[in-house]
This record gives sequence, structure tokens and C-alpha cells, in this order.
Amino acid sequence: MEQIQPSVSVSPHGRFERLQEDPKYISHFTRNPGLKGQRRLHCILLRYLLAGLGLFFLGLLIGLFAHTPSVKPPVHPSETPNLHKFKTLWMGLGLNDVRLSNHTVLLSVPGSTPNTITDKSSNQCFLPNGIPCDQRGLNDLPKQQFSYAAYSADGSLQGEVVDVQYGSVDDLKRAKNSRNLTNQIAVVKLGKAPLLYKLSLLSELGFGGVLLYIDPCDAPPGRHTWHQAFRVTLNPGGNPSMGTPPLADGMFSQDVSRGNLTSLLVQPISAFLAKTLLSSPAKGQGDSCIPMAMPLNAERRKIILTIGNEVYYKKIYNVVGYLKGRRNPDRHVLVGSHHGNDQGGGASAIMNQLIAALTEQTKRGWVPDRTTVFCSWGGTGLGNIGSYEWGKDNSIVLKSSAVAYISLNSPVRGTENLRATASPTLLQQLLSCIRGGNCPGPNVSSLQLPGDVNFFANQLAVPTMEFAFEEIKAEEASSFLSEAQFSSDLPETLDPLFKFHETIAKMTAEAILRLVNDPVLPFYPLDIALDVQNKLQGKTLLLSASSLRDQATFFQSETMRPANDPKERDPSLVRMLNDVLRDLEKSFIIPQTLPGVYRMMALSQPGYSAEKDPGLILGLPVYFKAILPGHVWLFQFSGTPFLFKFMSFLF
Repeated sequence: MEQIQPSVSVSPHGRFERLQEDPKYISHFTRNPGLKGQRRLHCILLRYLLAGLGLFFLGLLIGLFAHTPSVKPPVHPSETPNLHKFKTLWMGLGLNDVRLSNHTVLLSVPGSTPNTITDKSSNQCFLPNGIPCDQRGLNDLPKQQFSYAAYSADGSLQGEVVDVQYGSVDDLKRAKNSRNLTNQIAVVKLGKAPLLYKLSLLSELGFGGVLLYIDPCDAPPGRHTWHQAFRVTLNPGGNPSMGTPPLADGMFSQDVSRGNLTSLLVQPISAFLAKTLLSSPAKGQGDSCIPMAMPLNAERRKIILTIGNEVYYKKIYNVVGYLKGRRNPDRHVLVGSHHGNDQGGGASAIMNQLIAALTEQTKRGWVPDRTTVFCSWGGTGLGNIGSYEWGKDNSIVLKSSAVAYISLNSPVRGTENLRATASPTLLQQLLSCIRGGNCPGPNVSSLQLPGDVNFFANQLAVPTMEFAFEEIKAEEASSFLSEAQFSSDLPETLDPLFKFHETIAKMTAEAILRLVNDPVLPFYPLDIALDVQNKLQGKTLLLSASSLRDQATFFQSETMRPANDPKERDPSLVRMLNDVLRDLEKSFIIPQTLPGVYRMMALSQPGYSAEKDPGLILGLPVYFKAILPGHVWLFQFSGTPFLFKFMSFLF
């Protein structure tokens, strides 16, 4: 069949315009010039015209929807079948009550192509790990896509590279005095202060972009950061689509439908790329390491930062199992880990071992006094989303039922040193568990912990505890490096014999047994009073804190009587005493803090000292002056009488 040629040429203006341009257009199709034929032809043309207009408006509507910012998800594989296996496993280990909960949340993920950094002077394009874009291999794509800042702004930005070191107040003052910072790109080291706090300062100064890296001098010996980028999250916690309020002026955007919680373009990079951009002479790692810094006479390099993150809605799941207590089933000790392919499986292995060990004891007749709640959270790496959403849904119950939270966030991240961290009231319990673990010289402290413990410690002031092995002791410069997330090694790679995992499991199990079994909770009021005293300066405040310490000492001695003598354990009085002990740390919640800083005052900043960064003082002395009425009996925080509550119970 021969191809049919159109009898009329189509105008470049379009078919409908052609009708107006050529009055004889109809005559090409008219065989009989009669009126009837003309009417029929007019009806046909009218039908085509109406159909064309309908298609035009339909296309217009489709175009409008296509160009409207939308976060409707593409088809993503569901994790429901795997979590049903998780639930079945826990029930097979002996838990009779295991529940799945889900939350539809906004996730921020890498785009289909890696983010890039382009040097304007040489027109050289780099990937986040420092490899030139044209040398990228097919196997490099997953690693490059993992290197991003979740919930960063996206787009392209051209600006000068500005070295701000750790982003402290002094570092930023020096940078501000040397140049105009508006829409420039800051190169910032992780460490010494929370990332969200640094970003809030950079945003206030007018920066448009931020490149994050880890100085090799700060990194653990086993962590080679020269050619390794990483992931961070800018989500302070929970589901970003629920209208997270800004933590600081200019820090968060109110429009979270695009998935960006900040106006800054943020990208983690490798130390090698940071060295290139800063023209730094730094080299080495360890004791002889030279920290990275841009030389004073270095050329001000201009770069183009391109970020293409994507967002979509997806259901994340939590698995929660209950081992019921007998006398006080409404008092809960929470044990939390996480599930996810990008964060290793060591925590889940320890959790399963704990469940198996404790349920085996119940089969032999042991019945705990309080309920143990085993939690496996989803969405941890993007801002502890699962734990936040579950905690908010159950916050009313948790305020009265949660006794303690034991974290298994990242139990084995090295094999050199044991780090044991707990709230001040649980420090003695922590030391008791360590003594049986044959771990000489552990690093014991009361620091704010990363991971899913955030909601319970920060929002509910639940006493917390964590055991973890790491490569190096906590040093000032390396603090907050845990905010960088690397592709996790498999547990058998880091700990092939699982002996470190087993040690963590044993110490955690001992802590659980004490917390669910002891008639009087193993909390120590004196430790929190001493912690408060150590944070204060000034004669007046120290006198008040000294009086607080004396009263706390007396109260602690009173708690020892029912703890050591069964005859003193009247059930109603012991329950009341335990509730007072449970609520001790709730009296030390600060109403408002800086971004990334816990509201729980007794949890210190790792490696922090007020002299080195006055911006992180948090106004504690001022806060104490405002709330101390001058009499220790009315010493109160956030509206809750502290020692008065003790005394009303005792007398």
C-alpha cells in the first residue's frame, strides 16, 4: 500500500491556525458544492474542532499536574514480608505479644545521578569521594549515591569555597571578617558540636551551600576517610512532612513538600576532595597528622555544587514485642535497636540473643517484676523516624510507664575500647554491669547518645544506657563523628568470632535483669545532684547546689532501706518510691535548646567546654538563676518540684 500523502500542507503555526490562513481549505475536501454537503462538512469539522479543544485542555491539565511539585511515590519494594518474618522469629523465640506498627512518612533519597562538585577554574567535575566524574565506574554508583545529606535543599549553586574549620563561633567570626559570605560555600569539618547547630549558624550568616568532611586527624585509625564520603541527615527527628518547626531563624523551610528541611545545599565529601578544594598541605593520620586548613595565600576557588535528591512517601515499620511483668506490668523497660540494610545487622543479632535468653528463663519459672519492651525501629538513618512516630503515638502512656531505655544503636563499631554511656542516675548501674564483663579501663560517661534513644531521652527524659565497642576513646575533636553514616560492614567482617557482640549482649542482659527485677529501681539521686553541681559556676549557685547534694544524699540513703531489707517493702510505698526515682531526670528538662542539643540538661555534650565554644553554653547559669528561688526545698525545673517531691514522699 502506497503511503498516503497529506493533501494540505500544515502551517508552522498549527492546524487550527491553518483554517484561518487558507479560506479555501474546505474546498480541498469538497466534491459537491451543494448546501447539504457543506452542512455535513461543517458538522464534521465542528466535531473535530471540539475534539481538538478537548484534547488541548486535557493536555493543559496534564501539563499543570506534571509541573506541580509532587511527592507521590514511585513503586518501591515493600519491606512488609521481611518484617513479618521478623515478627515470626520473635514469636518463635518465645515472645507471645509481638506487634507491627507502620507510619507513612516522607523519605529523602539520592537522585538517579550522583551529586557533583565542579571546579570553575579547571572545569573539572568531581564526585563526592573525589573521583573525577569521567572516571566513574559502574560499580561506583551505589557508593556515590549513599554519599548525600538527607533533606538537603537541591539544585545548583556557584560560589567561593570558604574554610570555616569546625564551624565554631570563633571560626565563623574569622571567616566573616575576611570576606562577604552571602551565597558562598562553606567547607566544614564534622566534630566538636552538633551538625544542626553548625548549619543554623551558617544559614544565619548567609551561606548558600555546605561541604562536610572528616579530618583524617580526627578519624579513628581504622576509618580511612581520604576517599570515602558518607551520609548525614538534617532531620532532627520524626516525619518531616508533619510540619517540623524551624529550629533557628532561616534554618528550616516551612515547605517540606519538596523534602528539604533547610535552604542550604549540603553535601558530604571525602577528605581527599576537601584537601583539593582547600589547597591544603595536610597529610597523614595519627599522632603526626597535620590538620586540614586553607593557607592564607591560597587562591579563592570557585565551584559549582549540584545536588539532585529525591523524595517520596513510604511506609516504615516498627516491630515491638512484650515480655510481660507480674507485679508491675504497666512499668516498662525499653530495649531498642533498628533494622535496615544500610546499617548492619549486629544490633538485630544481639536483640535476638537477648530475647532468646530471657524467654528461656521464663520457661524455667522466672517471672519479671516489670515488662520488657523489645523494639526494632525503621527509618533510623534518616532521622530516627520510626522511634519518634511510635513514641509520639504512645507518649501519654510512656510518660508514666517508661522506666528506662537501653540502646543497641551501634553496639560494635570497633574493637579497641568499650564505651559505656548512661544518664547520671544510672551510672552506678552501668559500672556494676561492666565489672562483670572483664573490660578494663572502660570509658564511662553521661553524654547525649545518637540514634533512636533521642526521642526517649530528649522528649520524655527517660533514663538511658548504652554499651558499645569502638576504635578509639572519645576525644574532643572526634565527638559527634557518629553523625556521619558509612556503609556498614557486616558483623562477621568487624567481629568474625562475635565475641564483642557477645560481651555487649551479656552486659545488656544484666542491665535488663536489674531494671525489671529489682524491687527498688537501681537509680542514684546523688549522682544527678553531683552532675548538676559540676555544671555550675558562681558562689550563690554552688551554695544552692551543695544544699541540693545534701538533700539528695539523704534521699538516697532512704531508698537503700527497702532496697536492702525485704521487711521495708510495703508494695504501695515501694511503687511510689520507684515512681519518684523514675521521674528524677524529668526535673532537669530545659524548655528550649540550640539545634542538635538535647533538652536533658544532665546529658553533656561530648568533648564540650564552654571556654572553647561559648555558643554552646546553653545559658545554664542564667537558667539556674531564673528558676532557683533561693530555697532548696523548692528547687524546681519545668514546673515540677524536685526535692519537695522527695520530702513529701518520705514524710
